[in-house]
Amino acid sequence: MSRPSLPPYPPCFSFCSDAECCGHGLKYVWPELIGKLAWEAATIIKKDNPSVTVLVLKPGFVGLHDFCCNRVYVYTDENGKVFLIPRIG
Repeated sequence: MSRPSLPPYPPCFSFCSDAECCGHGLKYVWPELIGKLAWEAATIIKKDNPSVTVLVLKPGFVGLHDFCCNRVYVYTDENGKVFLIPRIG
């Protein structure tokens, strides 16, 4: 099965309603990145799924609530470490 080529984010691109659908055989969720430094997490995510844009959010910042197949938010704590599981959306 070939996967669609996704345009870069922004703009938001979505043809699904859940992260698994957006993955098209590529990784779409990264629970193993909890506790990693944000730059390490972003590098791993881009390697695992080059179709997504990784956005690192500092403490207190919240991502948009729209669902995008071409975006992954990485939420960090005050030490620059990932504290929520990154996933497509």
